[in-house]
Amino acid sequence: MSDQSQTPSSPAEPDADTPAQDVSAADSAPAQVPERRSFWVGLNQPFAVGFAVTLGGLAAVLLGLAVSNLATVIIYISFALFAALGLDPIVRALERKGVKRVWGMVIVYVGFLLAIAGVLLLIMPTVIAQVAQFIRDIPTMIGDFEKSDAFAWLQANFGDQIGTILNDVESFILNPANIASITGGVLAVGAGIATALSGIVIVIVLSLYFLASLNTIKASFVRLTPAKTRAKVAAMTEQITDGIGGYLMGMVILAFFNSVVAFFLHLFLGLPFPALMAVIAFCITLIPLIGPVLYWGIATVIALFSDPISALIFAALYLIYMQLEAYVLTPRVMNRAISVPGSLVVIGALVGGTLLGLLGALVAIPITASILLIIKQVVIPRQDAKL
Repeated sequence: MSDQSQTPSSPAEPDADTPAQDVSAADSAPAQVPERRSFWVGLNQPFAVGFAVTLGGLAAVLLGLAVSNLATVIIYISFALFAALGLDPIVRALERKGVKRVWGMVIVYVGFLLAIAGVLLLIMPTVIAQVAQFIRDIPTMIGDFEKSDAFAWLQANFGDQIGTILNDVESFILNPANIASITGGVLAVGAGIATALSGIVIVIVLSLYFLASLNTIKASFVRLTPAKTRAKVAAMTEQITDGIGGYLMGMVILAFFNSVVAFFLHLFLGLPFPALMAVIAFCITLIPLIGPVLYWGIATVIALFSDPISALIFAALYLIYMQLEAYVLTPRVMNRAISVPGSLVVIGALVGGTLLGLLGALVAIPITASILLIIKQVVIPRQDAKL
């Protein structure tokens, strides 16, 4: 009974030597995080750090040299790839009509080569003759311009230096030594023509291979992505390639319209060199958005040397056509292309043209459109999902 009436005592603290206390103490003690070694600790071994940094710098330099030496090859591949993407919509349209892809490619390339041959046979002799005639007519054109009212107005407002500038330009252009120094001589011109022809052949052959294996290339690219995102990547790839193909075909069609309009305006207004100006219009108006404006300014200035009144009429009529193209032709032709804001079109064309010339101006807009599509469908949804 006395044992039961005793007040219960507090539980005794466990012995410090018992294993249970060791376990509880280990659980209650904060986990020790391994100390991270700072990068600057490696400076205690300066030779190893210097060797690693030097190797990294040398690798970067070698990579840059390799890219610069392969710049021509990269340009050929880019031209061929974009040509394949531009011709793919035509091949797919033939496939929808029951034509096999192989025969569709044959039809497209035979028609493409026949069109190029026809243009070269019909236009190039005339263009070459008009270039030679243009060089011969430079003194006459400058003389006629000096007798015009426009020259009198310029001379009255800016002084006699206008006539001096014209004489200097005439003497510089007509001096064969200056032309040779600009072009690098006959051998350099011949080598440039041979290089251009070989480059065209390489681009045509590469584009044929790219067009034949375009579906395989896209499927291989999609398989490089994780399985859970392959469906979305495949859909985006199709949108980008369809948009690029539609854009390139649309730019060629619009440039063709520009060249036709330029040819007939020069022909009906009696302005010189209509075939030459049509070829120049086609090449310049391939540059998106700013190409027609550039050609409008260049053609108007050249026409001023022939007939100021005709030049003003040409400027007005071509300006009307530019508005018609912007609001009627472009929406219809570019209905399959990826839309890009006008400001980004100008910025992309300027950046691409500065870096890679005509190729850069052509590919800058599809690349910009692709980046915008990725931002809209990948980056923005991820940001929206974050809280």
